[in-house]
Amino acid sequence: MQTVAALADAPLTQIAERLRDAMLPYMGSSALVIFTEDCTGQPQKKAGDEEITSRVSIAELDMIRAALSDETPWSGEAELAGRPRPVLALKHVPSHALLVLTDPHPAASGHRAGLDLVTYLWRIAARRIQEKVADAPPSYLLESRAASAERVRVTAELTDLHSTTLETLLTALRSSSLDDAAARSTVTDLTAKALVGLRTLSDRTTDLVEEPVAKAFERLREDLRPLTRFGGVEVEFIEPPLNGRALPGEVAHAARAIVRGLVLAMMEQSDVSRVRTQWDCDGENLLINVRDNGPGTLAADAPSIGRLDRRVRALTGNLQIDVMPGWGVDVLVMLPLDRPVRPAGDVLAWNLADRELEVLQHLVAGQSNRTIALKLGISENTVKFHVRNLFRKLDVGSRTEAIALAHSHGLR
Repeated sequence: MQTVAALADAPLTQIAERLRDAMLPYMGSSALVIFTEDCTGQPQKKAGDEEITSRVSIAELDMIRAALSDETPWSGEAELAGRPRPVLALKHVPSHALLVLTDPHPAASGHRAGLDLVTYLWRIAARRIQEKVADAPPSYLLESRAASAERVRVTAELTDLHSTTLETLLTALRSSSLDDAAARSTVTDLTAKALVGLRTLSDRTTDLVEEPVAKAFERLREDLRPLTRFGGVEVEFIEPPLNGRALPGEVAHAARAIVRGLVLAMMEQSDVSRVRTQWDCDGENLLINVRDNGPGTLAADAPSIGRLDRRVRALTGNLQIDVMPGWGVDVLVMLPLDRPVRPAGDVLAWNLADRELEVLQHLVAGQSNRTIALKLGISENTVKFHVRNLFRKLDVGSRTEAIALAHSHGLR
């Protein structure tokens, strides 16, 4: 029971490790990988052999998930981390999340019993991830935004690097100076396919970190459907423009959680029969308006409103509430779609040199070492030196952690 409780209480950053520990008495494995698209900042959560966890790709996980039609556990050989491996894969249908165990071996309790317990623990973890993402607490929003920016940066950098190499190769192969036509044709086809694969990878990354505004709003409608059916309150939806800019995943999650929270807070008043919610997009911000027809008794300093305001501020947004006694409550929320770049916040305690602070600001903006070097007029090795010093002073182990910590201290 303690193991199950530890798994249920695990933060998203530790849930893969907790799940692997919980499964160990029933099913051993060399590595455990969770893949869920709902968690836009970190769609992969991994524990175990770093040789596997550091190399597994979203494309490989997509292939495994596509082969599963339901929640029945599947065992077999699949391409993972660059080569075929024995795996055990389980799908959580409600959230489309995927669990993969590499080199699975049941414990002494027996294969069938062990598999049933593994399935039970996986469902707990998958539901917990789904709940965490849907609730969109401020800590998750900060980590998600930082991780999304870092993944987009890395993917764009790899795509640019390999595209340039492959396009140069294509140019050479198409040259008439090469007289082996068959070889030239074969390698041209292979290279063209590789270019398509790279561009697909870039598009897939964008799909994971962005959500069309119309789709995000439709998911909100589905979330609120039980209230319209059983809550005795009519919820009116004013849809955003279909051609509105796509929303970063963390903004979409936060927007749905904020509207759900506002509707529930408004329903706590007496005599509320209608709530109107509207989304709009001005190209730079998602604009949310929620209004009720109640008595206007919702306190602007109520704990429920404070929790929602913390979500909004985590994304450097703004929440305004207008309580009109006898006329209702009107709430306006503005969520920026891009991470604003602003002067440093409360970072004095880190004792950063001026150049280190400049490098950190560029890291927060999602820029690569090469780009930072060009902008600051220094070498790439010097940038790496400053990044190592930053990690030491901030007591972090990665760019993503550094960006999340900088965000939490007001650095934009």
